[in-house]
Amino acid sequence: MLLLFFPLVKQLKKLVIATPSLAVSLIGDDSLMQVHPNGIRHIREDGRINEWRTPGKRTIVKVGSNGLQVVIALSGGELIYFEVDMTGQLMEVEKHEMSGDVACLDIAPVPEGRQRSRFLAVGSYDNTIRILSLDPDDCMQILSVQSVSSPPESLLFLEVKASVGGEDGADHPANLFLNAGLQNGVLFRTVVDMVTGQLSDSRSRFLGLRAPKLFSVKVRGRPAILCLSSRPWLGYIHQGHFLLTPLSYETLEFAASFSSDQCAEGVVAVAGDALRVFTIERLGETFNETAIPLRYTPRRFVMQPKRKLLVIIESDQGSYTAEEREAARKECFEAAGMGENGNGNVNEMENGGDDEDKEDPLSDEQYGYPKAESNKWVSCIRILDPRTATTTCLLELQDSEAAFSVCTVNFHDKEYGALLAVGTAKGLQFWPKNSLVAGFIHIYRFLEDGRSLQLLHKTQVEGVPLALCQFQGRLLAGIGSVLRLYDLGKKRLLRKCENKLFPNTIVSIHTYRDRIYVGDIQESFHFCKYRRDENQLYTFADDVVPRWLTASYHIDFDTMAGADKFGNVYFVRLPQDVSDEIEEDPTGGKIKWEQGRLNGAPNKVEEIVQFHIGDVVTCLQKASLIPGGGECVLYGTVMGSLGALLPFTSRDDVDFFSHLEMHMRQEHPPLCGRDHMAYRSAYFPVKDVIDGDLCEQFPTLPLDLQRKIADELDRTPGEILKKLEEIRNKII
Repeated sequence: MLLLFFPLVKQLKKLVIATPSLAVSLIGDDSLMQVHPNGIRHIREDGRINEWRTPGKRTIVKVGSNGLQVVIALSGGELIYFEVDMTGQLMEVEKHEMSGDVACLDIAPVPEGRQRSRFLAVGSYDNTIRILSLDPDDCMQILSVQSVSSPPESLLFLEVKASVGGEDGADHPANLFLNAGLQNGVLFRTVVDMVTGQLSDSRSRFLGLRAPKLFSVKVRGRPAILCLSSRPWLGYIHQGHFLLTPLSYETLEFAASFSSDQCAEGVVAVAGDALRVFTIERLGETFNETAIPLRYTPRRFVMQPKRKLLVIIESDQGSYTAEEREAARKECFEAAGMGENGNGNVNEMENGGDDEDKEDPLSDEQYGYPKAESNKWVSCIRILDPRTATTTCLLELQDSEAAFSVCTVNFHDKEYGALLAVGTAKGLQFWPKNSLVAGFIHIYRFLEDGRSLQLLHKTQVEGVPLALCQFQGRLLAGIGSVLRLYDLGKKRLLRKCENKLFPNTIVSIHTYRDRIYVGDIQESFHFCKYRRDENQLYTFADDVVPRWLTASYHIDFDTMAGADKFGNVYFVRLPQDVSDEIEEDPTGGKIKWEQGRLNGAPNKVEEIVQFHIGDVVTCLQKASLIPGGGECVLYGTVMGSLGALLPFTSRDDVDFFSHLEMHMRQEHPPLCGRDHMAYRSAYFPVKDVIDGDLCEQFPTLPLDLQRKIADELDRTPGEILKKLEEIRNKII
């Protein structure tokens, strides 16, 4: 629905609708201006209409305006500047001939207490942006020129109120920023000096494959910028920082600020053939999250390869199934004479909807789930469509059987395609001693394009299969301290080979080519090699440090990343000479007969990275969060935080941030007085990791302290802030 303001309805009726409009906006005191290819139509408040026609056969191609000034660009590159005079009439002031066609232009907003803005930005197809003066003394004179990497598509001035050190924390006096959306998908941002018009402190960021279109909006009463590329981005000032974050919304074509009684601060936008009005909430947050309720505690999940669906295993100890809980609830209500309240919760959970019934006086989410005996487990396998947040399949495991591991596997020479392997345990107990009735490996087949499951068979094993992984058309399983290789049979899995020499319990398996990287629950990583001609699994390297693994990830051919239960993240790497020797050994004799060291493998890996997080890390993943961003290692902790480890690509960056971290340790000690170096080295000495959280606190320092640290680094505070922003933009 399009809302029109009644005082302007009469003026809107006088717009020319037979020709496309380049711009329609308010100008002067309640006057309306329409710019179309053949001229400018100025509709006064009293209904009078003033027309300006383009000379000859030239047409208007671009227009820029604010409340009192208008600049149009004609075909061929001629600029014509108009101003609103004291009587409210739009008057032509000056002309200027550019060297070529104009790609885009924009006029800075009129400063408070001024009659006009001084600066005009003009983008040309020769990859340059020019700042022109609009002062009567030097009207249309070029003040500065900025070269960019691609022709600009859109320009927008963003004015921010000055504060101590500037709104973005830099020590420049300017409060005017020029933003340019380039045709290669990059947003270019630079500072405009309010006195001279010179450009400085340029920064850029890749937003998407489409050239960004820039629009001015209001966020919390302050001017902000909306960038529409492959996805919408919002740039705004938050807590003294300029943040540029993507919006969780579909692709938009055009946008503008919108305000009404129902929507005090919103945005009206065009998406395809629809007009949308929306508000922007939860400012300052890095991620947008959607919570999907599950039956039990999620343990692990994998991606269904064909349809990109999530296969999640859930399990709880000492709990009742959803059906038993619902039956007990009904019995309780009937005994109390309250009728059947809360009916239908199970169906809502199975459909992936909101399982919290606000009418239920005994909600499990509020009062907790009823407890059962400790040897009773409940578990299920769920297929979830992440795009629609709906559950397409839910299989409940029976007889106190709980799922602990899952993977997809393609067995060679089989007609089923991708299968699902799930490792389970029946009657598992941890006290007074570890015991179980039996362990199983279930093999499921995907049906209906991966939206449902069919059980092919399940194979009984002697332990708990805590780790499963596909390997060369077969299935690797970690069952207790045994690493075993299975192939698919008609009625059960068939053993092919195994290795029983692991010290404790296998909790993770990663593979690459013929190498296998095994994580032990107490003894860190073991590097193994499978020799097909001998059908044997050999361990040729391990770690010397006993690590209680909670998460692991394969980085490259020789490197593994892990986390232990004491809150440490570390990387280990096989020495290059050892790796080359293992790969160049054609017979495998060196692996087979070489004597082990320290009661372990013959070779030892080296620790290359060590950092104390301070929280138990539950998962590690290598990913790139934004288009064109750097690939980083993400970690999640048991307390719900997310972090990223970004590798440096240059020695200069390492030196710069090392010195910045050193100065921040000295000038900005923690509130509790604990030494920062001692904290990050709580269990092992910190190694080759720079604390980005500490460096990010630089803008919060007093301005004199910022200058002191910057002088020590032979930089300015603005350059340090730019460096911090560049690193941040590589991640999010």
